[in-house]
Amino acid sequence: MNQTVYILAPYPKSEAPSQRFRFEQYLASLEQNGFDVHYHPFLDEKAWQNLYAKGKVIHKASGMIRAFCRRWLLLFQLRKADFVFIHREAAHLGPPVFEWIIAKLLRKRIIYDFDDAIWLPNYSDTNALFHRLKAYWKVKYIIKWSYKVSAGNQYLADFASRYTKHVEIIPTTIDTEGHHNQSANHDHQPLIIGWTGTHTTMRYLDELIPILQNLEKKYDFRFRIISNQPPHYNLESLEFIKWNKASEIKDLAELHIGVMPLQPDIWAEGKCGFKALQYMALGIAAVASPVGVNTTIIQHGVTGFLASTPEEWSDCLEQLIRDYAIRVQLGNAGKLRVKNHFSVLAITPRFISLFS
Repeated sequence: MNQTVYILAPYPKSEAPSQRFRFEQYLASLEQNGFDVHYHPFLDEKAWQNLYAKGKVIHKASGMIRAFCRRWLLLFQLRKADFVFIHREAAHLGPPVFEWIIAKLLRKRIIYDFDDAIWLPNYSDTNALFHRLKAYWKVKYIIKWSYKVSAGNQYLADFASRYTKHVEIIPTTIDTEGHHNQSANHDHQPLIIGWTGTHTTMRYLDELIPILQNLEKKYDFRFRIISNQPPHYNLESLEFIKWNKASEIKDLAELHIGVMPLQPDIWAEGKCGFKALQYMALGIAAVASPVGVNTTIIQHGVTGFLASTPEEWSDCLEQLIRDYAIRVQLGNAGKLRVKNHFSVLAITPRFISLFS
């Protein structure tokens, strides 16, 4: 008899990167392994579209009310669940009421997955009002009540290990066969340095801008930002492409060099290095800050470059701009590393084993 898995996720399917590359790409494998999978997002499509829009407080509030109503009704369906997989939290706001009911009253096995230091306050300016309703402290309780915990890196696993012994490190992965299945063309001109991410993390680029301004004086290149909102940087080389799910791989694969600057703070320590993985999977030479899991993903000088200071960033970028062979060498080595250690193909057995 097939076992039943209910997926409780924050957002609609195929919309949020944290979901797409944490667990959505394993759903077909779960079904192939005999599980009946039921997907239930907290926010519906309309509420998701309004989430990061400025203002629209009434629309956001009504979306939250709809979401909570659906979650309460879902509890009656969970009686037939063998496993309940929760990504980050069952509800955006408030204490872990749903998780407590699922674990303590319904006595269901929770598989809890998280990929950021979500026990730390972190929010966008557009949702500062709702921030007051967040309960960041709930993460440790959800961990305690869970059957197993899936953490995105060692830093997150260490936090979870304070509250449970049942922790597995499941890295954020790349589908190298069905999605990130193109390769960068290092022969095309002009040379493109690039960054991809949401507007909430674009601030990490601030310290890189003066370095790029200096490099502009010596070299001909474009600096491409792929994001959901346009940047406001004073760069002659700046090129903005609005993120689009249909063209994201094509837009990324046109890069020659991909950058992932971070600040060495406790929030960045919890990140799972997804930008670097995306670049490397496409054969793009990656340069990243040696923060958190980046030092595990990138082997400096072998599968990419790690840079801490402005001088190191400048030297690494200048070397890659000038040296075609190094770009190709690092790109090819990075692509192989992702395939062997951070791909869906490599990690699927570990993900499936959570449900045992």
